[in-house]
Amino acid sequence: MTQAKGTALITGASTGIGAIYADRLAKRGHDLILVARNRQRLASLARRLASETGRKVETVEADLTSEGDLQRVEGILRTNGGISLLVNNAGVGAAGPLLASDLGKMVDMIRLNVTALTRLTYAAVPGFVARGSGTIINISSIVAIAPEVLNGVYGGTKAFVLAFSHSLVHELAGKGIRVQAVLPGATATEFWDVAGTPVHQLPAQIVMTADDMVDAALAGLDLGETVTIPSLPDKAEWDRHEAARLAMTDKLSSAIPAPRYNLHKHESVTA
Repeated sequence: MTQAKGTALITGASTGIGAIYADRLAKRGHDLILVARNRQRLASLARRLASETGRKVETVEADLTSEGDLQRVEGILRTNGGISLLVNNAGVGAAGPLLASDLGKMVDMIRLNVTALTRLTYAAVPGFVARGSGTIINISSIVAIAPEVLNGVYGGTKAFVLAFSHSLVHELAGKGIRVQAVLPGATATEFWDVAGTPVHQLPAQIVMTADDMVDAALAGLDLGETVTIPSLPDKAEWDRHEAARLAMTDKLSSAIPAPRYNLHKHESVTA
């Protein structure tokens, strides 16, 4: 029997990427707390996983854009000392341009992709720090570094997830906590139907199955990666990107404007 590894709480767990994470983590020895809006799908998945893996599987029907539901899940993360892994997977996307987008839907997207993810992380981290262990997996997207690809607000929310994950890695260093940001490309899930571009309309050569995506992401976690891009063939490309970003850090704030702006040349000669 697989050794028990504590409980994994997974948001957006009833279908797609979240459901695959539930399957894989149960098979790795985690008990599960599955959070999603669809009660029937949650119940069906929980029954199957409990039967197949023998792990304890709880379900929480919750809409993370609802204040009351979000508070309930925060409470679970704060009080359940058995939780060892948080998968922040719940999210929604959009493919349309700004001028064709509904502002209310954009605000709801921020509420789910940014606010809920942040609050759940804040709820989980103090317990992880107190116990000296824990793992946070944040599902971002390749649009975090390629915001021109889809809707700009969606790209902005996923850029937040990546930046937030970088900050967590820095702040929690030495506390026994793993943080991983996963940046999937196009993945064959219901995401695309909600975003307004059905997956069958995408070129087949750019679409990865959810099973392969999650398996690659977990392999990246096993390798110790803090950022995993399942489709990127050469990790050295990402390493160079990060090295260039970090090399600029000490040059980004100065009392003196950069010489290229030649501010003295723009002063009025009649002043």
